[in-house]
Amino acid sequence: MPFVPHTPEDVQAMLAVIGAGSVEDLFDEIPASLRAAPMERILPALNEMQVTRLMHERAAQDGSYLNFIGAGAYEHHIPAAVWEITTRGEFYSAYTPYQAEASQGTLQLLYEFQSMMSSLMGLDVSNASLYDGASALAEAVLMAVRAHRKARRVLIPRSVHPLYRQVVQAIVRNQQIEVVEIPVDESLGITDLSALDLPRGQHEGGEIAALVIPQPNFFGVLEEVDTLTDWAHEQGALAVAVVNPTAMALLKPPGQWGKQGADIAVAEGQPLGAPLASGGPYFGVMCCKQKLVRQMPGRIIGRTVDTDGKTGFALTLQAREQHIRRSKATSNICTNQGLLVTAATIYMALTGAEGLKRVAANCHANTRELARRLTAIDGVEQVFERPFFHEVALRLNRSADDVLRELEDQSIIGGFNLHRHYPDLGNAILVCATETRTREDMDRYVAEMGRIIGSTRR
Repeated sequence: MPFVPHTPEDVQAMLAVIGAGSVEDLFDEIPASLRAAPMERILPALNEMQVTRLMHERAAQDGSYLNFIGAGAYEHHIPAAVWEITTRGEFYSAYTPYQAEASQGTLQLLYEFQSMMSSLMGLDVSNASLYDGASALAEAVLMAVRAHRKARRVLIPRSVHPLYRQVVQAIVRNQQIEVVEIPVDESLGITDLSALDLPRGQHEGGEIAALVIPQPNFFGVLEEVDTLTDWAHEQGALAVAVVNPTAMALLKPPGQWGKQGADIAVAEGQPLGAPLASGGPYFGVMCCKQKLVRQMPGRIIGRTVDTDGKTGFALTLQAREQHIRRSKATSNICTNQGLLVTAATIYMALTGAEGLKRVAANCHANTRELARRLTAIDGVEQVFERPFFHEVALRLNRSADDVLRELEDQSIIGGFNLHRHYPDLGNAILVCATETRTREDMDRYVAEMGRIIGSTRR
């Protein structure tokens, strides 16, 4: 709670009602030998003003950085109302809504979230969140294998986020599921389409359970999603989309890819109202076609009417091991990120469809402008000459580690070093500029990059 209103008199009155002489009496069943000794090295108590000053001083020690890194976690503007509402007691402390009659508010919010995500992804149904985007992709792989019934091979392009690929491997490798990585076309930065067909017959027939299709991919490049989706279906495989939800406000949704649409779509929900917070907590999004709903992990909220004809909400599908026999469960990841889903639902309700489009459009415009200005510097070039969203890969004429370190010395987080996961790209970094970056921010970044790298071409 941000404020505890009880005065000493209030506390004494409450203690008197229950017959306790002091707060310490409430813990008298704890033996003295188990109690902590007085903390003699702790500073004397500070008043509110002193504590506030101390916290500001310590926060200042961390520094304030200008952020141009994305790579799966993005700095977006979050309206103040989002977390002001999310942290209200009825949302902040609510847990799994097992009792529908006592949880109508939470259930309705989750229902609205599902409706919004289904619309954004262009698919029939959404669950009420998963742990995060990476584990959501792993769950989609497991789901595809269950739905296919015969094949246990899944193709994942190397243009998918490298950490997502690591999580998928960690979760499925002991379940007799083969994950085959498809190379990246080094000139285009997209899935190498020729690798899917050569040698002939390698991936044909019923050997493949699913093909994972990123949009945009890890480099920010837009993939040939229609071609990939149709190819997967021609092989009798499912098409699994992994997308940026903000981008879906502008781009064709997975449900409209190719002739039949993707079968499953997953995403990291962090861009929808969750702040950057040292890696989390975040939440996973999953949508699918109606025919696959029985294989979907997590829970689904349904809308109904009671005996008086009034609208009500209930847990309609609960395919988790907490609710059914473990051997029959579709998922044993039992964390539903309800609080983050609450924030995302409020964020989407406040911004609306048009507002989300404007956010996406501003992100795209800022990244294009930043890429244009950075590539005007001798020693900086764009790696892939393809349409992109949100972020762009740039190659430097110096060590990426050294350049990023020098930028950090100037309180600028300059990008993500791609060399760690894609050494073939050389000294390449991934740069992102969301709607929060101003022209002055970009002026400062470009000036520092020019100073570090070299002179600006006229």
